Amino acid sequence: MGVIKSAIKIGHIPAVIWGAPASKIYLYLHGQNGSKEEAAGLADILCRSGFQILSIDLPEHGERQEGPSDFAPWDVVPELNFIMDFIKSQWIEVSLYANSIGAWFGMQSFRDEPLQNCLFVSPVIDMKQMIQNMMRRANVTEKQLQNEKTIITSFGQTLSWNYWRYAVEHPVIKWNAPTKILYGEKDGMTDFDVVRQFADKFHCKLTVMENAGHWFHTEQELDFLERWVMANSFIP
Repeated sequence: MGVIKSAIKIGHIPAVIWGAPASKIYLYLHGQNGSKEEAAGLADILCRSGFQILSIDLPEHGERQEGPSDFAPWDVVPELNFIMDFIKSQWIEVSLYANSIGAWFGMQSFRDEPLQNCLFVSPVIDMKQMIQNMMRRANVTEKQLQNEKTIITSFGQTLSWNYWRYAVEHPVIKWNAPTKILYGEKDGMTDFDVVRQFADKFHCKLTVMENAGHWFHTEQELDFLERWVMANSFIP
C-alpha cells in the first residue's frame, strides 16, 4: 500500500500532503525544474516514521508553468511565509527538506522560524557567488548587466540585474535551525569551500558523496540519499 496523498491548494498554490495525519511535518522545497511530485521518494521514507510531508509547486514549476509570479525571491519568499503560517496552524513540529535553490529560498524565508530539523541536498548557499560564476562564464560584467537588465547566456541561464541586486543585498548571515547537508563531490553549482564554511559557521553536519554531482539521480546516488535521510531526519 502506497503513501496516502492528498492534493490541496493553499491559497492559489498547488500542494500535496503526504502521509497519515501526524503532528510532525516536513516542508519539501524543490529546485529548478522540479515539482511537488518529487517529494514522493521522501514520503516513502519518512511517512512510515511518523511524519507527514507538504510539498508545493514554486512559481513557474509544476502546475504553475503559467502565472503572474516569478521563480525569484521577491515572489517566492512572501509565498513561503504564507505557506509557513498555514503549516503552523496545522502541525506542531515543523522541519524543512530543500533541494538546490530551494534551500536558498528557505533560508531567505525562515531564518526566524523555530524549525525542528533541516535537510539540505546540494544547497545553493551563496547566490551572489553563484551569479558571479555565471557572469564570468558568460563574459558579462556587472556594468553590462546593469545596462541591459537581463542577458540570456549561451548555456541557458538568464542573468538578471534585479536578481543580482537581491543576492548582493540579502546574504545568508543568520541560520539557527539544526541542519544536515548532503553535497556531491562533483557539484558544479556550489563550491565546496562555500558549503564547508557555511557548515562550520552554522554548526551543520556535512556529508559529502564521492563522485556525485549536483543532482542526485543515479541508482547509487538515490540509494545514498535514502540512507542519508534515514540517518538524519530525526534530531538526536
